[in-house]
Amino acid sequence: MGQIEWAMWANEQALAAGLIMLTGGIVAVAGQFKGWYFAAYAIAAGVFVCLLEYPRSKRKKGSTMERCGQKYMTAVVKVFGPLTRNYYIRAILHAALAVPAGFLLSTILGTVCLGIASGIYLLAAVRGEEWRPIEQKPRERPHVGDTIKQPPTNPPPRPPADARKKPPAEAGGQVNPIAVEAE
Repeated sequence: MGQIEWAMWANEQALAAGLIMLTGGIVAVAGQFKGWYFAAYAIAAGVFVCLLEYPRSKRKKGSTMERCGQKYMTAVVKVFGPLTRNYYIRAILHAALAVPAGFLLSTILGTVCLGIASGIYLLAAVRGEEWRPIEQKPRERPHVGDTIKQPPTNPPPRPPADARKKPPAEAGGQVNPIAVEAE
């Protein structure tokens, strides 16, 4: 088995944390909680984390499934260079974003999740991982001669003629192997 790519797990955790924090903030603002300003912060932090974490990083080995519409956000994240590529910075950023939202009950789950993502990003950074964009490979156009295949020259194999014959249908239906007595 290969090495675990921790950044992939941190990305999923942080994206979920951003959504949870956003939802908790919306609930607190809509419910007019006492600390509504923490909820407003949680909404802004949740949106920021979701936008930052939406593009997946390219895996070292194997293929990476790109999220729908990821290429647009990848361009934005690439602009910030080492600020978004370095996982040490992401770990510190997520830990700092998580603290103020921890003062409100509706956003505390998002805070805990973001703290866990921060720890996973720190582990990924210690192991030397960094964010790499998924580059689109230019598609090769197939040559017309390569796409049209020759039809098969031999027919498919068939069972012998005896095996192809259907057995005659028995009159009277199915035979029960267990003896049944009527009382």
